[in-house]
Amino acid sequence: MVSLDQFNDLKERVRQAIDIVDLVGSYLQLRREGRGYKAICPWHDDARPSLQVNPERQSWKCWPCDVGGDIFSFTMKFENVDFPESLRMLAERAGIQPEPRRGGDSQSNARADEKRQMLAAMAWAEQQYHACLMESREAEPARRYLDDRGLTDQSLSLYRLGFAPDSWDWLLNRARGTSFTPAILEKVNLVTNRPNGSGYFDRFRGRVLFSIRDPQSRPIAIGGRILPGDTEPSAAKYINSAETPLFSKSSTLYGLDLAREAIGKQKNVIVTEGYTDCIIARQFGFHNVVAVLGTALGEKHLPVLKRFTESITLLLDGDTAGQKRTNEILEMFVAHQIDLRILTLPNQLDPCDYLLEHGAAALQLLLDGAVDALDHKIRQITARLGSARQSHDANQGLEEMLATLAKAPRHNSLGETASRVREQQMLVRLAREFAVPEQTLRDRIAALRAAPTAPRFRATENHLQVEQAPLPPLHTWDCELLETLLLEPESVLLAAETIGAADLVSQPGRQLFETMRALSADGVTPDFDRLMLEFDDPRMKNLLVEIDQQSRDKGGAEPALRLRQLLARYSRRRGEQESLAHVAHLKKDPLNVSSEARLTLQQLIEQQRSRQGIMSPKDG
Repeated sequence: MVSLDQFNDLKERVRQAIDIVDLVGSYLQLRREGRGYKAICPWHDDARPSLQVNPERQSWKCWPCDVGGDIFSFTMKFENVDFPESLRMLAERAGIQPEPRRGGDSQSNARADEKRQMLAAMAWAEQQYHACLMESREAEPARRYLDDRGLTDQSLSLYRLGFAPDSWDWLLNRARGTSFTPAILEKVNLVTNRPNGSGYFDRFRGRVLFSIRDPQSRPIAIGGRILPGDTEPSAAKYINSAETPLFSKSSTLYGLDLAREAIGKQKNVIVTEGYTDCIIARQFGFHNVVAVLGTALGEKHLPVLKRFTESITLLLDGDTAGQKRTNEILEMFVAHQIDLRILTLPNQLDPCDYLLEHGAAALQLLLDGAVDALDHKIRQITARLGSARQSHDANQGLEEMLATLAKAPRHNSLGETASRVREQQMLVRLAREFAVPEQTLRDRIAALRAAPTAPRFRATENHLQVEQAPLPPLHTWDCELLETLLLEPESVLLAAETIGAADLVSQPGRQLFETMRALSADGVTPDFDRLMLEFDDPRMKNLLVEIDQQSRDKGGAEPALRLRQLLARYSRRRGEQESLAHVAHLKKDPLNVSSEARLTLQQLIEQQRSRQGIMSPKDG
């Protein structure tokens, strides 16, 4: 286990190692403005850049969205992960390892070193293959093929396409004199052991190469397509890198690093079945498109996609295989309660050919009409049956549909109203289509759900960040006090001699003040940087950025003078509250109060009148 001190030290080392401008700039296009930077905010319809990045404070803020914070909260927000996952991702980005854990320390560090080597090897190989495609005479047939397919030079550069010459040792020869030994290249599946054990040979030869990247745009694998007219009849049309510690085909999506921003803005992802489909779609203006890697969209893809959206449009080739894949994945999406829409292209065209023949507007019309996956299945079943609604086949089709609906998890919360409404709509349609009473269908679904042997999909655990309720707003006095203390953090203990956390009105303000007081008591200056490390909650980080920026924008009187005035104001308010409480208590039973209590009551009343500027009767 890592201790709390080690955990805090890791946060500090990561914070110091990663610059907020470099981090945000790796996700968004930044432009310089004054002493800071601005970018188009990906979380709202931003007509002009409103996401601000402050390199001096190492913070960011979008005021229209009311979100902000530091490197950790930006990663949490953009990647939709929790704090521990954001810390892991940023530590890996900075090449920082946690303090050794008990048992297996050396193995853990060795694995981390190996992963860094593998990532470096993949990045180097991507560059070699890409330069070969763009510059080498050997790659001329590959460039002609890609041009025939409609791919532009801009797309070749954006997606970092490459070419592997038809040579057994082209990459091995280029690796000589570098740190990328054959053993390292073998680990990332770029080279393969010779069958007789006498050395290695290049895995990818004579192929157009598609660089497969993770969501952070790091090359992790390669997909290779053989050129048309290849003379080797047994060669596979497509080959992908084998599974490695960097790459899992069943959970990786091609082009996600380039599509993620558009997916977040459009709240939808279009999934295609081929590399070229994905690239051509982007050329035609569809930036929210990704592709699976020679396999159907599967359960391991879902946690990846759900980091960005819960609305998926599956764009399938218009062939029989595409129809079959639709049925195979439908139950999985029903179980995960994901909005899945399906578009099967006409005339057995794939998305690339359809776009080149008909254009973006025609495809957009089809996408707008893509049907819900359950509705898609009903159409398939009813089309298969024709007019025979009372046949044995019809009963089997109805049972198939009910079994699919039964796999959707049951919910009791009011938040799942939409899924219940959808199920109700489906039952109404099935009852009408098959001339069966709706209650009969409802009873059958209940029986299917109750059956212990019924096959079910279970939602997989993932680290999706739970959307938390916004913090209550700060009271004006609390905000002013905290602004001042951020400017004068050395005065926190002085302030704590006069007021306590309970004197602050708002809960976030009390939490922040108490954290500052505790740090000061431990001899730690509770300045902005230190406080940002104290809080893992992105809402508190956002609040800190807001308070810090407001305090610097206001300027005005000296912080020490402002603090004295504020403390005096808090003291007066506390005295007034105590007086009013005492008065209220004594007034509850005036007949039983003693003469001393009556005198105290009279004094309190006089004090209150004095504060309010009211003359007492004897003064009149």
